[in-house]
Amino acid sequence: MRAEVGLLSRNVVFRGDPETSKKNQYGATIFLHSAGDDSLTARISYCEMTDMGQAFKLGRYAVHFHMIGNVHNSYVIGNTVHDSNNRAFTLHGSNYLRIIENVVFNAKGHNIFIEDAVERNNIMKKNLIMKTKRSYSLLNTDATPGSFWITNPDNIWIDNHAAGSDRYGFWFDLQINAMGPSASNDICPENEKLGEFRGNAAHSNGRYGFRIFHNLMSRKYPCKPIVYDHANTTDPYWKNPIIINNFYDFTGWKNKRNGAILGKVGASRLHNFKTADNLLAGIEFERTDMSFEDGAMVKGGLIVGMSNNHEKRLDEIKRYSPHGIIGPRSENFTVDGTSFFNFNIHNASALGSCSHCYHDQATDSGVRELHYKNLKFDDATVPRRIRYGYPYKAIFKDLDGSLTGLGPNTWATRDYKWLLQKECKVDREKYDGIICDSTVQLRRVEIWGAEPSNIFFLARANIMRWDDDQLAGKNKTEYMLDKANTGILYFKEK
Repeated sequence: MRAEVGLLSRNVVFRGDPETSKKNQYGATIFLHSAGDDSLTARISYCEMTDMGQAFKLGRYAVHFHMIGNVHNSYVIGNTVHDSNNRAFTLHGSNYLRIIENVVFNAKGHNIFIEDAVERNNIMKKNLIMKTKRSYSLLNTDATPGSFWITNPDNIWIDNHAAGSDRYGFWFDLQINAMGPSASNDICPENEKLGEFRGNAAHSNGRYGFRIFHNLMSRKYPCKPIVYDHANTTDPYWKNPIIINNFYDFTGWKNKRNGAILGKVGASRLHNFKTADNLLAGIEFERTDMSFEDGAMVKGGLIVGMSNNHEKRLDEIKRYSPHGIIGPRSENFTVDGTSFFNFNIHNASALGSCSHCYHDQATDSGVRELHYKNLKFDDATVPRRIRYGYPYKAIFKDLDGSLTGLGPNTWATRDYKWLLQKECKVDREKYDGIICDSTVQLRRVEIWGAEPSNIFFLARANIMRWDDDQLAGKNKTEYMLDKANTGILYFKEK
């Protein structure tokens, strides 16, 4: 949690007019454009750039690589950009650019800006971005800026630091299709693979340190559904293999909401994420896609609710009562091998449930089954392991006993009256509900479109299993409805 230190001065200075640039928000720009792949080479290194960028003008950024295509021979290394009215480095329709060991301070709008969502294979390494400021003169999203604004995941981010942004550190604002001058329905960035994300850090940001917004559902053929015609086996794309995205070694602390939050994701894995002193949660998953059988995962890592360096934020932490990890309002989600410390403050909790269900009360979001194993809790500083979120219905399956202490394949859920069985015990202080041993099974039951509406009124409903031989010659839906009229429901486990 040491402060970031960046040297802003260089022997070579490129700047706007020191007398008028700041007052008029009209500074210098470096604009790079050519006819196509590698027809331009730009090597900018160890230069101080200040009073840069022209506010209220799209395209007039501090350093702007514009619609070149591949730029294998170009790089931006060891520079500083400070006091910019319009971004720092923009990659627009450009690939294979190296942006390495630069320092950016006090620049407006998204600072390292990937523009049309077609940009790929660019390397951003060991950059320090500080004090990213909102702008109301660029895109709508610049009013909530990211130090790194990312529209296509197929790029590389290694050992970068993003600190003190008005909103976000790393913002994956992934697009359905390419946009701007590069617009194409044949490019689907939100389904493309991740390049590499490793060793990055984000702290002291106004909202999130790391955010995946909208979707990241990577697959071999990004613009095709995962499975779109089971019957047509002659179609070469009838099976579309998913791609697992691995994010490694991120550190996020003192962000005013989360260290990391993911929107709707497929097989995304967070390896060895370390978070501390985030006001809402260390890590949060909003939704996972049920088509991705491998699912989303938090693998390893360290979650600290309140560090020894919390003094100035104590009142804020009490107001939010942070969680360590908030699970999604969907299934196919696992936490494996994560350690939790220092949640002994004002109802804070290591684990939570049903992300954003309080915002989307109409969603089918209750009683999802989430999986946990190899968890480590510091019992002296983590008095509460679970605190349920609205609608206060979720199933925590403990695969190895490290959550409940009752052994493998045990359970935790809320203590509704119909669940108070002899195999379960109530523990509101530690588990915010009940924990149950492995002799019982907890399951979500859904009943859709029952007619008449009072079909179950005063009827006994037994939840039982059915097997394939019981269905002999019968349509499953008709069979279940027929049985439902007798008050008995049947289901089959996968």
